[in-house]
Amino acid sequence: MYKKFLSPILFLFDPEFIHNVTFKIIKLLFKIPLFAFFVEKFYKLDHPSLKTKILGLDFPNPVGMAAGFDKNATHVNEFEKFGFGFIEIGTITPEPQKGNPKKRLFRLKDDSAIINRMGFNNDGLKTIKARLTNKKSIIVGGNIGKNKNTPNKDAKKDYLTCFKELYDILDYFVINVSSPNTIGLRELQSKFFLNDLFKDINSFRNSHKISKPVLLKISPDLTKKKVDEILQVISKNNIDGIIATNTTIDNHKLKSKNKYEKGGISGVPLFEKSNSMISYISKKTKCKLPIIGVGGIQSPDDAIKKIKAGACLVQLYTGIIYEGPGLIKKINKKLASV
Repeated sequence: MYKKFLSPILFLFDPEFIHNVTFKIIKLLFKIPLFAFFVEKFYKLDHPSLKTKILGLDFPNPVGMAAGFDKNATHVNEFEKFGFGFIEIGTITPEPQKGNPKKRLFRLKDDSAIINRMGFNNDGLKTIKARLTNKKSIIVGGNIGKNKNTPNKDAKKDYLTCFKELYDILDYFVINVSSPNTIGLRELQSKFFLNDLFKDINSFRNSHKISKPVLLKISPDLTKKKVDEILQVISKNNIDGIIATNTTIDNHKLKSKNKYEKGGISGVPLFEKSNSMISYISKKTKCKLPIIGVGGIQSPDDAIKKIKAGACLVQLYTGIIYEGPGLIKKINKKLASV
């Protein structure tokens, strides 16, 4: 139904515009009595074999929403009804920011992909924190970053501000130093910055009774030498896991006419790069480091390949755009049957 009727209509409009309109429609629909009940009945799958305990958390299923989709945490309760096992919000920055100039989101239909150069547009820490007080039972992680105008020498302060302010509300944290859409951000994937940041993060969480999981989200464009360096930093600082991967800037295999738009590429072109990174990290760490796999999942078989490569959990973003929300249940049904 989604691919035959809805997506052809949605794809007539600008991607960012229709994303925002769809969010408003979803919010209105969920105010209708029993609407949430029927959405949950249609999309959600509960099965004992799907339950996954990792990072000290009990996930009802291993299929999550990737950061960037509900970045402002406006629809956490609604998206729970669509069957996600967890939701990652953000990227959150201390101060609200508009992000990069529009137009900044592009569909690449011939590649089943998306290019975005959003630039961490979000409502800011204070507003998002207030929204999260209404969070229900679903596991919610926070993807945190720095403001565009914060120089890299002061970036640690932005990450720590978000981490400390949201510590008692969120279930896990993701350090985002790998987005290609904020100038200079990927330079923070250095061992010097990460060691310094993780030292302060650990000092803070060690002072609390509950130690919240911290993961690092990495770029798919890193060399193996750089990955090895990051893995050493993770091991040294007892960081809990890794998210592989963020979007790529490698556009040489794309077929779509607008493939030269600047920004991070997600969707099918990212699938093999992400899987390769997951497999490398899994083997390098002897399967001891929890990995959340994200990038190019468009079918249940894609999700299974991610897990076989070494991922404990998977996340969706572009797959929802091209395949619809029914993809979540399809993946969970396949996982429950294998």
